[in-house]
Amino acid sequence: MRMARTILAVSAGALAPALLLAIPSFAATTPPTATVISVASDTGSPYDEMDADDLRMAILRILTGPDSGKRVTRQADRLLSSGTVEEMRAWLETGYRLARAEDDSVAIARLLADPDSGKAVVREANRVLDDGSPETLRAFLETGLRLARAEDDSVAIARMLADPGISDALRAAANAALDDGTPEALRHFLEVGRYEVGG
Repeated sequence: MRMARTILAVSAGALAPALLLAIPSFAATTPPTATVISVASDTGSPYDEMDADDLRMAILRILTGPDSGKRVTRQADRLLSSGTVEEMRAWLETGYRLARAEDDSVAIARLLADPDSGKAVVREANRVLDDGSPETLRAFLETGLRLARAEDDSVAIARMLADPGISDALRAAANAALDDGTPEALRHFLEVGRYEVGG
């Protein structure tokens, strides 16, 4: 046991100077230099470097997209026919977002005016119109509407199942749609499936 301790002490004594010289001294009189990491911040937009033709192409892509409502179409047409480079760039950076928000508000208002809109659709449409931010309006039309309709469709199917005169085949198809639970399955059952089964 003594032999092992002696060997350990001698080894530590021999290694100590090598380790101390290899490790930078923390007691040095000069303060450590701070390493400055510069993060490149991209404050510009992708449209800053585009020339007039590239800007027109970007506007044309928006114009031919499926989400172009009347406001977007009207503004894009005007810019394509007589807009300056600065006007096109400003519209792509901020104007498009606002024009699309106006079109989205109109689309949501139409949903509210539709007598076939269910309670969940009306509730969520009112909520996003009250919020009014372009991102909330767009998110509702892209995903929220689908989910609100699914909630309304589930209620409509549950009402069908509550009818004591429903046929066994229709009951089975309705239960299958509810078990699937996807918005697409619920909508398909209400629009197509229940008529294929009958009763």
